Amino acid sequence: MTTIRTPARIIPRAFPGIKPEEVQEIIINSQIKSYPTGTVLCKEDEIEHTFYMILEGEFEVTKTINNADKRLLITLRAGDFFGEMALIHNAPRAATVSSTTPCVVLELDKQGFDRVLKHSPSVSTAMISEISNRLRQNDQLAIEDLRLRASELANAYQKLAEQDLARNEFLTSIAHELRTPLMAASGYLHTIKQGKLSGDQLQSAIDVVSRNVDQIVNLTNDLLFLQEQELVLRDFQPVDLINLVTKIIEKLANKAKVRGVTIKIRSGIKIPTIPGDETSLERAITGLLDNAIKFSRPNGIVEIRFFEQPNHVTLSVVDYGIGIDPQIRPRIFDRFFHLEKSDEELYSGLGIGLSITRQVIKQHRGTLEVDSQPGSGSTFTISLLKWH
Repeated sequence: MTTIRTPARIIPRAFPGIKPEEVQEIIINSQIKSYPTGTVLCKEDEIEHTFYMILEGEFEVTKTINNADKRLLITLRAGDFFGEMALIHNAPRAATVSSTTPCVVLELDKQGFDRVLKHSPSVSTAMISEISNRLRQNDQLAIEDLRLRASELANAYQKLAEQDLARNEFLTSIAHELRTPLMAASGYLHTIKQGKLSGDQLQSAIDVVSRNVDQIVNLTNDLLFLQEQELVLRDFQPVDLINLVTKIIEKLANKAKVRGVTIKIRSGIKIPTIPGDETSLERAITGLLDNAIKFSRPNGIVEIRFFEQPNHVTLSVVDYGIGIDPQIRPRIFDRFFHLEKSDEELYSGLGIGLSITRQVIKQHRGTLEVDSQPGSGSTFTISLLKWH
């Protein structure tokens, strides 16, 4: 901590150009005082009458913005001074000044300043000169503050615009995602109702209706689950990840078959259980596997790899598909962001799968990382604590 204990050294900084005898006159009419950390010497919007010169310690100058946020303007140290306007004008303090360390200050109040002026009128000229300099500095601070606030407003506006765009895209996507299976189910139900189908054709139509209704139910459940995840903290129980992944693979078997994708589990060791909510983890891992199948090339391979660390279990979902463009990688976990097209292939979805996965893993105090190369594929790795 920088210390300037001699008032004779600091007064000429506050009153440049004054004579040595005028320095002594100011010392005679001032007081040296000590204050503990956290003392407020100047309070914003209060009318006060004391000028402070810092002999020892540090202070922070803060200002309230928009009646709420406290913003740090500057840090003052030994050799600095503040509150000079109180000597010549009965105006409210423009900012709050509080000590951040134990401090020692030289205080000159308005009455003492008036006594100094009676003997040394030139001190007022020095004070006015210094106040003019300080006002110029304050103007620069105000300009910088306005620039900062303008930048914050611009960023906030940009985020709102992006959120509004995401909301509109989401509404369009959900309308499309719901309309497609609804129209398919409705068409087959209408045909069944007319009695035009029988035997194998009837059973096939019923299967189509059932599959499309399941798709609608799954979509609705995902949306509800995404909202619920932010509100509910579940009780964790031991979860066998390999058994869970095996169950997920069975659930996605038909989708993988249609795509021609083979899913392989690679684990040469017994993986210990982890503490978790099995329903949530099933959705999280399903989201990763579903994406791996979707973005794999036809007749490709998806690998699921398990590793045991001293305190964690890691699960990696590896595909050798289209990969992720570095420009969109920062957004892949955002709600409702999804890749609609790559080359000539279109991809369906609402863009909530990875958002759900990230939220679930976060609630399990785990980590989720991605490594991807465009054209070579992606690896999503989940790390979860072991059950103890």
